[in-house]
Amino acid sequence: MFGGKRAALFALPVVENEGVVYSRLMALTSRDDLRTIYREAKGGAVDKVIHKLDHHCVDFLAKSPFMVLSTADENGVVDGSPKGGEPGFARVLLDGRVGWADSSGNNRLDSFENVVCNSSVAMLFMIPGLNETLRINGTAELLTDPELGEQLPLGGRPAKVVVAVTVQEAYMHCAKAFRRASLWEPETWSPEAELPSGVEMLRDHAAIDAPVEVIAESYEADTKATLWAPGGS
Repeated sequence: MFGGKRAALFALPVVENEGVVYSRLMALTSRDDLRTIYREAKGGAVDKVIHKLDHHCVDFLAKSPFMVLSTADENGVVDGSPKGGEPGFARVLLDGRVGWADSSGNNRLDSFENVVCNSSVAMLFMIPGLNETLRINGTAELLTDPELGEQLPLGGRPAKVVVAVTVQEAYMHCAKAFRRASLWEPETWSPEAELPSGVEMLRDHAAIDAPVEVIAESYEADTKATLWAPGGS
């Protein structure tokens, strides 16, 4: 495609209808195109993938309080959703699947509506202070089994819905992205006063006609009331 040379990824922009459009001639649109820029993966990058969780993965999950769940609908439209709890909130079930209790949210059900029509999911587990992450890909089911809900309580109450993921592949992801970001190094963080305001974003994006202080008070009250409540109401 590139005549044996590694071409620049971006062409000069052409202004059309007050928007910027980049030449498709400079886009990578196939696997062959990609491999003109990137060499084939080999060695540990390929060999590290396992298909059943081992003791390393079990230990990682036991210490992880946070993960990002990626799903897609039947048309391939993707969604990424943060999931968190006490360390070990997601655990290995007796049948080898990874399971966690659904906690109270805003009932948009973006992830769940995707899962019921496309069960493929990807999970990225993190441990604060650790630059390596654990990636687990598989297929998910949404279970309402009362016994399982009792095993995964939230705030002292049984879960109404448990997500169970059949593992297809799992592997450790290297530390480079987190080290580049200095994610766990407080001295690199922005001062609190300079951080974006979630409440102001909510007010403006949802066009809420109320003072920021009122919205913040309501937001915090709802968060405290439902933080450890099971989802499904």
